[in-house]
Amino acid sequence: MSDIKASVIIPTKNPGGVFRPVLESVLSQLTDWPFEVVVIDSGSKDGTVEFVKSKANVKLIEIPAHEFGHGRSRNFAIANSVGEYAAVITHDAQPVDNHWLQRLVDIAESDARIAGVFGKHIAYPQSSVFTARELELHFIGFNEAPLVHLEDSKRYAEDVGYRQFLHFFSDNNALLRRSVWQTIPYPDVDFAEDQSWAKSIIEAGYYKAYSEAGAVYHSHDYTLFERLQRSFDESYAFKRFFGYILCPNFSSMFKSFLALSRRDVKYARSIGMLRRAPLQVAHAVIDNLMRLLGHYLGSRGERIPKFVRKQISRDKKLFAQ
Repeated sequence: MSDIKASVIIPTKNPGGVFRPVLESVLSQLTDWPFEVVVIDSGSKDGTVEFVKSKANVKLIEIPAHEFGHGRSRNFAIANSVGEYAAVITHDAQPVDNHWLQRLVDIAESDARIAGVFGKHIAYPQSSVFTARELELHFIGFNEAPLVHLEDSKRYAEDVGYRQFLHFFSDNNALLRRSVWQTIPYPDVDFAEDQSWAKSIIEAGYYKAYSEAGAVYHSHDYTLFERLQRSFDESYAFKRFFGYILCPNFSSMFKSFLALSRRDVKYARSIGMLRRAPLQVAHAVIDNLMRLLGHYLGSRGERIPKFVRKQISRDKKLFAQ
């Protein structure tokens, strides 16, 4: 029986230079037990494979690009690892310190009912102030309930917000208990494999935990069109897999746009940015519009011709490269 406590799983596909410090940070983790690192690459041509091969203590799995699937590829990598836990991150999620892995495992070890742990995301220092604040506002809510399970079946059936809270899980920075994964692996879906998995484990009666200390740097300053694409993918997936309609009509879209924009302008004014960098504030306002337009289109994705959906989808474009 292996004495490896955790296996760190990292999918790659032409990640560029951002991946190198991520891998170095993972390899420098300080733990009370042995761990392994597994990189599953789906056809990189940017030197990533050669870089990984230069690390004697990293296991590399190479698959053809056409075999990639968000859930499928992660399942394959986990199946070819041996740790009691599988820590799953993305190529651009850099642990903030060398205790990241220990902290995720410590939480999982605190209660055998915990099937998965997800950790905080912090914006990279060079990111937009709006990106940094958005992440901070998103994750701060989990501090109030870092350990959850399905306590109220009636509320779960009727309250979409409650379901969304229980389903939220991000394998940009997560830890899965292997014994649970063996019976409930990732679903083979084209998006939101992490939240689909969380839905399954919650409905199976397991617990889900959040780690503020087990954090990674992970953020994106999207262009306006990339924001629309990302939001479209999210909304289209949530409608198909969970029945969520993120933007039901133009009226709700307009009200949300006003609320988000007022929030951002108020924040910009409070830090003196409205006067100092008005163009950045204007970009944030338009970004809100692109986000909501993407949600509106995504919730109606099944009505959009397939060739148009492919053009709008950022995820499909990235993995077609």
